[in-house]
Amino acid sequence: MSAVTTTTTATTAATATGATAATTPLAATVGNPQVRRRRRLSPGKRLPATRFLGPALLLALWAAASAAGQLDPGAIPAPWTVLETGVHLWTDGTLPTDILTSLQRAGSGFAIGLAAGIALALASGLSRTGEALIDGSVQLNRAIPTLGLIPLFILWLGIGETFKIAIIAIVVYIPIYLNTHAALSGIDSRFVELAEVQGLSRYAFIRRIVIPGALPGFFVGLRLGVTGSWLGLVVLEQINATSGLGYMMFQAQNYGQTDVILVGLVVYGIFGLISDSAVRLIERRVLSWRRTLSS
Repeated sequence: MSAVTTTTTATTAATATGATAATTPLAATVGNPQVRRRRRLSPGKRLPATRFLGPALLLALWAAASAAGQLDPGAIPAPWTVLETGVHLWTDGTLPTDILTSLQRAGSGFAIGLAAGIALALASGLSRTGEALIDGSVQLNRAIPTLGLIPLFILWLGIGETFKIAIIAIVVYIPIYLNTHAALSGIDSRFVELAEVQGLSRYAFIRRIVIPGALPGFFVGLRLGVTGSWLGLVVLEQINATSGLGYMMFQAQNYGQTDVILVGLVVYGIFGLISDSAVRLIERRVLSWRRTLSS
């Protein structure tokens, strides 16, 4: 009886000791401030309309500096002066006409450059023969300053609208080609082997593996192409143009109208920001299956 009691007591003591030992680290972890907690490394939840915070802050600083008299009105007019000038140009019909002309030029060149960039990237990225024939020429074209081609294109295509659209198309297709081709080349070869094992056709391989794998790079190139179309337009509309935002700014330069120049720059900036935001929105919708920091 004594032996049984002793054994039971020892077992109970061992069990209690084990429980204490098992719970002690947890209690120490909860109560000890020295123990590191799990850190959150992700940027966090996306806030709405944060992309417009930077321009709004810049506008506020511009307005504050103008109100305080820190800026020369002849060199940098106040925001309300620029706004008044923009309203005047809009009501007399000058600004709507110039905006429509610029949109037509940028849209035509962008459409041609987009189609050329996608077609060349697919031909070069999916075929060794295509890569041998296309990639070197595109890399050579990329190394040549595009605006330096303007005199040659004027001799080839004349000084009208055609050469302007052609230059914009070149500015657009290069980043689209480069990023899409890089994305195609970066597709994991194990996916290709898996497609071969599964017996996928060429069309199914492109639809189910190539296109999803290349879309992230394509959208990066698309954003750069959209921005490039507006940058090229600023210069091209100052060459033998009779309308357009660049022409309006060039005429304002001759007459020293800084406020008109700023109106043109603001319109360019607004269109650039809106177009980039539209591409980002489409990208998030199309690539909603991805789990990334931006999403």
